[in-house]
Amino acid sequence: MNGMPSGTILAVITLQMEKVSGGAPIFFARDEEEQEKIALYLSKILDAMVHDLENGTYVVVRH
Repeated sequence: MNGMPSGTILAVITLQMEKVSGGAPIFFARDEEEQEKIALYLSKILDAMVHDLENGTYVVVRH
């Protein structure tokens, strides 16, 4: 563990730039396939979980 509190949003992956802003790193994907791939890779790298907000946006969260 790196000392980050649980429930921390580590990354946001979206298809629609206008839907997101804020303090976590934001990754923009060209299509759903690329979005899923980015989310999966980040979850493995960051040892975190991916959550689909079902609005074209995924968040990667440390639990």
